[in-house]
Amino acid sequence: MKKRVFSFIGFTVLLACACILSPKIVSAQSATAAATHMPGFEDLAEKLLPTVVNVSTTAKVTSPVKGELPPMPDLPPGSPFEQFFKDFYDQYQNGKQPQEEEKVSSLGSGFVIDAANGYIVTNNHVIKDADDIKVTFSDNTTLDAKLVGADEKTDLAVLKVKSTKPLTAAGWGDSDKSRIGAWIMAIGDPFGLGGTVTAGIISARQRDINAGPYDQFIQTDAPINRGNSGGPMFNMDGQVIGINTAIFSPSGGSVGIGFAIPSNLAKGVVEQLIKYGKTKRGWLGVKIQEVTPEIAESLGLDKGRGAMVSSVTAGGPAEKSGIKSGDIILKFDDHPINEMRELPLMVAEAEVGKKANITLWRKGKEETVTVDLGQLEKAEELSKSAEKKEGDGKTTNENLTTIESLGLGLAPLTDDLRDTYKIPKGTNGVMIANVKQDSVAGDKDIEVGDVISEIDQQEITTPAQVADKVAAAQKAGHASVLLFVARGDDMRFVALKFKK
Repeated sequence: MKKRVFSFIGFTVLLACACILSPKIVSAQSATAAATHMPGFEDLAEKLLPTVVNVSTTAKVTSPVKGELPPMPDLPPGSPFEQFFKDFYDQYQNGKQPQEEEKVSSLGSGFVIDAANGYIVTNNHVIKDADDIKVTFSDNTTLDAKLVGADEKTDLAVLKVKSTKPLTAAGWGDSDKSRIGAWIMAIGDPFGLGGTVTAGIISARQRDINAGPYDQFIQTDAPINRGNSGGPMFNMDGQVIGINTAIFSPSGGSVGIGFAIPSNLAKGVVEQLIKYGKTKRGWLGVKIQEVTPEIAESLGLDKGRGAMVSSVTAGGPAEKSGIKSGDIILKFDDHPINEMRELPLMVAEAEVGKKANITLWRKGKEETVTVDLGQLEKAEELSKSAEKKEGDGKTTNENLTTIESLGLGLAPLTDDLRDTYKIPKGTNGVMIANVKQDSVAGDKDIEVGDVISEIDQQEITTPAQVADKVAAAQKAGHASVLLFVARGDDMRFVALKFKK
C-alpha cells in the first residue's frame, strides 16, 4: 500500500497523444476551446494581490551547545575553580550540556479580512509558538503583527496590524455554492519568493484528511507549495472561498493535490477569534461511533446512517436530556446526519446555550429530545484525562465459557482480573479472556481484557448470560449480535455477524 503523505504547506510533463488531424483544424479547435473555457485572471489578480500578505515569524528555542569540550585544565588541588570545573564537566558528560538560545524562522501567507481594523487571517501552524510576527504587503511595506487568537482544531489564526496606509480587504464567499470543476485562483508566498498567483479548479469537496475533528477540505489542482499556508483561495468573483492549508505530496512539492479550509467553516471561527480571542463551540457531551450496516441491521434501522452514542458524559447536556448509550442520533436541529463525522461539526457550529432538537433511533423507533448545548472549551478545561493503562497480556484458561460462533472465551469479572487488566471500578460485565484468530471477534478488533457490558442493549453480568443471549439470537434467525464493549474508559458498540 502506498503511504500517504500530507504536508502542511510547506513538473509535471504532459504527454499529448498524436492526433491525425489537420493542423488548421487542431489550431481552430484549440483557439475555440481557449476562448470558450479559459477565463482571464489578469484583472482579478491585479485587484486581489494587495489583499494578500507574507507572514514571517521567529521563535526562540534552546538546544544543547554543540561540539566537544577541551580537556579539563590542570588546576592546583584545593583551588576554588577546581570544584567548579569538575561539576561543569560532570554535568556535560551526564547529558546535561549547557544550553544555547537560537532563533528559528518560518514563512507563510495570509490575507486582510477587515481593512478598517487591520485584521488578517492565516493558519495556526504558521504562527504557532512564534515570539515575533511580521507581515509584508504587496508594496513591500512590513508591519509588526499581534496575535488576536488561534484555533488548533481548524488550524486558523487571526492577526492584527496598525497601518498608516489604507489597507485592502478581501471578502468572504459562500463555499457551499462552489461546485466541483469551477475555476479558482490562489495567491500566496511560496518558498518566500513573494506574491505568487496560481490557478486551477475545484477537484473535490468535503475531503477528510484526518487533520482535525472538523475536516471538510476543498481539494484543488492549483499549484500550492510551502509558504502558501494561510493564503486565500478565490472564486472567479474575487471572493475567498477557502484558506490554503495542506498538500498531499510524497516529495514536499506540489503534485496537484492541495487542500483549503472552506470559507463557511472559517468565517464563524474567525469571527469568534476576533470577538473573544478564542472559540466558543457547542457541546453535546457524547462519544459517538459509525453506524455500520451490521449495527443498523441489529437495531432494525433501514441502513447505516446517523451517529451512534457509545457513551454519555456524566452531568453533560446529553445525559440531562435523557440521551443514552446505544441511541442513534439521526437528526440535529432537523438536519439529517448521513455520516457520523457530520454531527461534531453541526454541534460545534451551534450557539452555546441553544436548545437543539435531536431525533434519536431507540428501540426500533424514532424519538425526539431537546438539549441545552454546553460549551466545548469549558468542558475540555474541566475534564481530567485519565491515563489509559493496558494489562500485561496474561490470561488464564480456567473457568472459561467459550462462544464458538463468535470466537470468544469469557471469564467472570473478578477483583484479580480488574487489577491485572486495569479495568475501571465502574465497568461491569464479563471479561474477554480469549479471542480466536480469524474469528468474527478478532476481525472487529476485540482484545483480551475488554469487557462486554451489554448484549443487544441488555445488561449482562455472567458468561452464562452471554451464551444464552447469543444462542437465543441465533435461534431467532438474527444475522448478528450487538455487543457493548469497554476498553479502559473507552466504550463502543460492536456488531458481530454469526458465521454461516
